[in-house]
Amino acid sequence: MKKIGLALGGGGARGLCHIEFCRALDEMKIKPSIISGTSIGSIIGSFYAAGMSGAEMKELAETIDLFEYGKMIDISILRPKGLLKGKRVEEFLQKHLPVKTFEELKIPLKIVAADFWNRKQIIFQSGSLIPAIRASISIPAIFEPVRIDGIIMVDGGTVNPLPMNIIRNSCDILIAIDVSGKNVPSRKDQMPSIFDSIMMSYQIMETVFVKNQLEIVKPEVYIKPDLINIQILDFHKSREIMESVKNDVRKLKSDLKKLKGRKYFKLLKREV
Repeated sequence: MKKIGLALGGGGARGLCHIEFCRALDEMKIKPSIISGTSIGSIIGSFYAAGMSGAEMKELAETIDLFEYGKMIDISILRPKGLLKGKRVEEFLQKHLPVKTFEELKIPLKIVAADFWNRKQIIFQSGSLIPAIRASISIPAIFEPVRIDGIIMVDGGTVNPLPMNIIRNSCDILIAIDVSGKNVPSRKDQMPSIFDSIMMSYQIMETVFVKNQLEIVKPEVYIKPDLINIQILDFHKSREIMESVKNDVRKLKSDLKKLKGRKYFKLLKREV
């Protein structure tokens, strides 16, 4: 029986749509054998690997209102190393994540972060889960970097925005979900704000990296929703984000059915 790998990319709030693709896999009774995640992909990947269904994750996302998202904003004031401290995000994960270690997960998971000073990729796959997620989501200038085992770490998207390659050899069928999205200005000559300049430059680098990786890794299924003008902190738009990927969910199902039709793999029945 073929093994399925699921790679979930980074993209801030845009990554909430990962939930819809997890729901699609549930509906098709396809269970990944391994998952990888960067940034928001590490969060959704952790919940999914812990045993939460796509439907359960969607219910959780939709019960968090603007006030709840506001409670997760802890602005760093004294000698700030980022806009947000990130402690309240950790508290949210402590409250809602069903497990706290990689070893407790029902599906093996790899999380990507970046060693800031040594400019290299760090892959977490054992030990405490929440510190690994916190490192992976540390978008420069947005979240303060974190120190783990003496290493200063920042967002995994700086080194591997769509971590397909780290699970390629562990699966037969690789599904990669790219949530980098796109920004469309109202005018071609529109000048970006300081924030837009930083985030868009970051996004340009990620796009080039993913394009190069696609030529090497060659996932069997690659999905890239448009996610037009959704910003990285637009978590209050969760319903809009998930609604916007309906056509992409259909494409995922269609691509998987085509593979099945070619007898490329047997659908994995979800364990009861």
